[in-house]
Order: sequence, then C-alpha cells, then structure tokens
Amino acid sequence: MSKLLPLFSANLLPILITAGLGFLTSRTIALDPKTVSRITFYLFSPALVFVIISSSELETSAILQITLFSFAANLTTGLLAYLLAKLFGFRREMIIAVVLTAFLTNAGNFGMSLNQFAFGDQALALASIYFVSSSIMVYTIGVAVASMGQASIKEGLLNLLKFPTLYALILAIVFNRTGWQLPIPIARSVEQLAGAAIPAMLLLLGMQLGQARLKENRGPLALAIGMRLAVAPLIALGLSIPFHLEGPALQAGVTEASMPTAVMTTILATEFEVAPALVSTIVTATTILSPLTLTPLLAYLGAG
Repeated sequence: MSKLLPLFSANLLPILITAGLGFLTSRTIALDPKTVSRITFYLFSPALVFVIISSSELETSAILQITLFSFAANLTTGLLAYLLAKLFGFRREMIIAVVLTAFLTNAGNFGMSLNQFAFGDQALALASIYFVSSSIMVYTIGVAVASMGQASIKEGLLNLLKFPTLYALILAIVFNRTGWQLPIPIARSVEQLAGAAIPAMLLLLGMQLGQARLKENRGPLALAIGMRLAVAPLIALGLSIPFHLEGPALQAGVTEASMPTAVMTTILATEFEVAPALVSTIVTATTILSPLTLTPLLAYLGAG
C-alpha cells in the first residue's frame, strides 16, 4: 500500500486533475466539446503521432508486434463480453452496448498520458501505435458492431480513410526509415501542435464525461465494468506471453489494453441508437473506477 499511493499520485492523479478541469469547464462555461474534439482529432493527435514515431528508434517488428497484440487483446475481450452477455440473457441492444464498451479502450486521452508519466518516451511511442490500431478498430469493427446492419462496409472504410492520424503514422514511418527531416519552420509548428495533444485529450475527456447521463441498468453495467477493468488486464497479461512482449512493449501494451472504456463509444452509441445512456454511464464509471485497477497494475509493470 505504501508504494501504491505514490504511484497513484505521480501517474494517475495528474491525469484526473487535468480531466477534472475539463469536467468543471463543461459545467461552468458554454464550451462545445465537439470543437475541442475536432481540433484534437485533425491537428493535435496526428502531430503527436508524427513527432513520436518519426523520431523514435522502434523497429518495424516492434510496430507490427504491438499492432497485432492490440487487435488480439481488444477482440478477445469483446468476444468474451459477447459470450457472457448472451449467457446472461441480455436483450440485443444491451449485448451490443456491453461488447462496445468492453472492446474499445481509451488508448488516446488516458492511455498515452499514463504511459508517458509512468514509463517514459519509449513506452509512449509504443502506446501511440496501440492508439492508432485502436482507432482503426473503432472506425471499422466498432462501427460494424454498433450498426449491426445499419452501416455498410463501404461506410466503415470511408470513415477509416477520414482518420488523419493514420496518414500521420504512415508519413512518420517513412521519415523514420529514410532519415528525412521536415523544414525547420514546419517541424517546429508540428512540435508545437504535438505538445498540445495530451493536455487537450485530457481536458476533452473531462468535458465529455461532464455531459454523461447516469441511469441504472445494473446487469449490463456490472458486466461491462468488470470486463473492461478486471478481465481485460488479465487477458492482456496472458496474451503478452505468446506475443513475447517485454520491457516497454509489455508496459505499454498491457497498460493500453487495461484502460477504461473509450469516450468514442458514446458517439457510436448515440449515432446508432445503442443504449446511449447506458454507454455514457459505463464510460463514466470505468474512468472513475480505473485508478483502483490501474494503480496496482502499474506497480506490477514496474512504474517508477
């Protein structure tokens, strides 16, 4: 216990304080989170991924390893959530909500920030790969699950092609492998945008949680929270063995897979009318409760 409190204070509390400021902003100032979300989506996040990956020393094998691990960890968690929801006899809408909230992790707003604080720049670089992989899953598998026949494969692919961070990742890998450098004015501008990414993500997280609506639906709520916060870390630790994760890759991969539910799920749930009140509740609950599971996990993974 004496080790857990300093870990919480150094790594999780700063994130919660910044997100809390975003929460207070949403409750006191008429500021639309959608504006902050779009700026982060189109400018800050792509710049951050470009800066991290273009300057990192990651091998192609490490990028492929963490990408495949992210797909395996998220899909396994989602599949198990589906089987348990069916076993418990939840109705179709509740099953979809549980699968979405168990499957999609907050790898960006929360996960990248936590990896940077707890494990440093190398883990942050790997976490950014996980974030991009998770985002691809949001706009393909996530859309497919949420729509359950309402959206076509073509629409899912078009959403993916609108994801600017994907292009930033591709460009970053090219610059990393060729040794190319951006012109100094452009490079410094990109670095400034990248520096704003994580603070903006955390403020946005708090702002979005500030708009969540809380309603009771105990069975699906309990299952989704349990899957995301308790079962998902165990699945990630188990999968880390066949994927041969170690060092920063183990720290980044398992931490990202253990994050609370992605705020993006509320957007999907609202768009496709999949129990949006329940999904918002799960996002809020998993975020608030996540320090209880993440703090001992950080201790296990060797956070400083």
